[in-house]
Amino acid sequence: MSFKLKRYAKNPILKPILQNPWEAIITFNTAAINLDNRVHLIYRARGCRGGISRFGYASTKDGYTIDERLDKPIFTVSPDTDIDCHGVEDPRIAQIGDRLYMTYSAYGYVPGMYSQMSWVQIAITSISVKDFLKKNWNWSERIYPFPYTDNKDAALFPEKIKGKYVLMHRIPQHIWIGYSDDLKHWEDNNIIMYPQGWDWEYYKIGGGGTPIKTEKGWIIIYHAVDNKMVYRLGLAVLDLEDPKKVIYRHPEPILEPEEEFELQGDVSNVTFTCGAVEKDGQLFVYYGAADTVICVATADVKDILKLF
Repeated sequence: MSFKLKRYAKNPILKPILQNPWEAIITFNTAAINLDNRVHLIYRARGCRGGISRFGYASTKDGYTIDERLDKPIFTVSPDTDIDCHGVEDPRIAQIGDRLYMTYSAYGYVPGMYSQMSWVQIAITSISVKDFLKKNWNWSERIYPFPYTDNKDAALFPEKIKGKYVLMHRIPQHIWIGYSDDLKHWEDNNIIMYPQGWDWEYYKIGGGGTPIKTEKGWIIIYHAVDNKMVYRLGLAVLDLEDPKKVIYRHPEPILEPEEEFELQGDVSNVTFTCGAVEKDGQLFVYYGAADTVICVATADVKDILKLF
């Protein structure tokens, strides 16, 4: 069965602001969470080419129109380590209990090397829901759970499963899932999805935003890269009790670069998601277009569940 996300007619919904030096060039790849009847976005931004990435904040009442946006970043590189000195990238956010957990990619130097070597690894921090809604940016310690591992595209499931935290992550070129008691030590890590070799899913794949729970399984929107480095979005569904089991995987992309703002930009031919929310029966998928602007596309959750 053919299935595609529906683009919002007024995309892009969020663009760089030239007057803000930290986000003057590109704004892209946003986490998303539905809280207090608003969709909150934590987005990646850069102010100059080759500069570091920081995270900004915006929100929307209807899921489409940005009606709140802060003029200063809410999260940036740590002053205490070189682990993320090149930037914090591609956030995802999930609520578990009264805290919000943000996963992101820390881009910096490998500690202790005699000659400097750059790489990317997973990082996790958290904040109370109360502080987040009040915009008191009291982020917790930064955890680096897979030290010395080339790893990114991490997203926590929004609840514990069988008493453990569950993390989707990407050690090239595959999507993995692991389990933890404390967010620091991860075990039972398994590859759950490989690139299928389809034309659109040839080189590598990586997870998108926080998985969306439904009665039939966890919906995940992921990205796939072909042999020409075109980034498209795919759809899969994981078992509710054992998310290592993929119970459905759509054989075609559900979104691919077609519009001018997706085809041309800082990195051309890219549709890449870090955040999706369910709102009034609709799945809102927020995606970076050509690594330059932020867009949204939607689908009825019930239509997704009819696919399998």
